[in-house]
Amino acid sequence: QVRLAESGGGLVQAGGSLRLSCAASGGTFHNYVTGWFRQVPGQEREFVAAISWTGSTILYEDSVKGRFTISRDNAKNTVYLQMNSLKPEDTAVYYCAATPNSRSWWSREDSYDYWGQGTQVTVSS
Repeated sequence: QVRLAESGGGLVQAGGSLRLSCAASGGTFHNYVTGWFRQVPGQEREFVAAISWTGSTILYEDSVKGRFTISRDNAKNTVYLQMNSLKPEDTAVYYCAATPNSRSWWSREDSYDYWGQGTQVTVSS
């Protein structure tokens, strides 16, 4: 089975940057679509970004477009989310997820089979 683990969260000031990592173990990302989601307490989990196995297809939620960059290094079995120009409204627990089904709806939470435990990102004013 595939296990995912996020890292790289922390506390930053508005305008700062963080890079999140999603490392896979017990398997690989081979032919998988990998996505990032985030959740604020009391709110539903929302889509942030997703990337195909080759990296040739990428999808971003509108509010992060131009600020966040998703990428992957398949040799390291790791997907990244580079977050620049962070805003207080980006504060959330960030989760990575993976699915072998590239024909699924990439922005839907229920399209993904494997999930990490999340990493906290806090952006201060």
